Amino acid sequence: MVKDLFELEERRLEEEIKRREAKRVLLQLPDGLKPNGPRLAAAIERAGATAIISGDPCYGACDVAVTEAQELDVDLIVHYGHTMMLEHVEVPIIYFEAHAKVPIEKVVKKAVKLLKPWKRIGLVTTVQHIEDLDEAGEILSSAGKAVYIGKACDTLYPGQILGCNYINAKSIASDVDAFLFLGGGHFHPLGLALATMKPVVAADPFEEKAYSLDIDMKRMLRKRWAEIEEARKAEIYGVIVGLKPGQKRLKAALQVREALRRKGKKAYLLALREITAAMLANFPHFEAYINTACPRISLDEPSIFPRPVLTLKEAYVMLGEKRWESLLKEGMI
Repeated sequence: MVKDLFELEERRLEEEIKRREAKRVLLQLPDGLKPNGPRLAAAIERAGATAIISGDPCYGACDVAVTEAQELDVDLIVHYGHTMMLEHVEVPIIYFEAHAKVPIEKVVKKAVKLLKPWKRIGLVTTVQHIEDLDEAGEILSSAGKAVYIGKACDTLYPGQILGCNYINAKSIASDVDAFLFLGGGHFHPLGLALATMKPVVAADPFEEKAYSLDIDMKRMLRKRWAEIEEARKAEIYGVIVGLKPGQKRLKAALQVREALRRKGKKAYLLALREITAAMLANFPHFEAYINTACPRISLDEPSIFPRPVLTLKEAYVMLGEKRWESLLKEGMI
């Protein structure tokens, strides 16, 4: 059943490997696609290359296994489930978007009922459902809704959002009354609500359910303000620099470190590839952290960290500096 949920483009995969004459290939998949690993490895080997499946977590297009590929001396990285973010890296990469193959009509009609109070609807999704946006828009239009789809980022499809980038949604936020998010999972629609501060209804085709994010957003806002207030009491901060290729924001880390020091705080840079509670527990002198890597680390499960872990925007809010406004305009959360 799993293999039928997504378009894996096995023929294209084999053709690309043959065309590039790759001899050793690293296959990288997000957790939801990992069950397809053996099937895709078999396709790679049919094309004449040795396949190595990466078993490590893969959190997004920013998390390309370049270091692992170099250590394994591979010719090519095959990265599934995301659009291209990193192109010019040390090892060639092919991206496969893995579009979903699940019907959406039923769940979008369920969502329409929850969108009844609003007329102007912003429509957003992840790459898996980009090909379904036209159908979703037609269903909304037939229900009397005015549909808006943002296109403000050249590296994303119209209407596409990432876990760290909501710029397409932000570009139409002032024009709409509410948003409809089409896709699975809870993080993206919650991030959409936090980034736009607009009502959000999610339509999940995998679970065939539609739901409002109103209560969850309010709960998350309370938690994040509590984290900010707790972090405000700290005197010594760890500023986290992510070591994953698309999360490495050293300049931003240096800037926020200096902003902390201007306020009389002590702040030190801390470079990490995997940012976990266990890793942070090794540094008991840090009373709070500023996370310049993926914001999902701070927002997904804040309760797992023993100390506050703020996003970059939250850090500037805490410091009372205007830099958070420009981050918001950029679609960051």
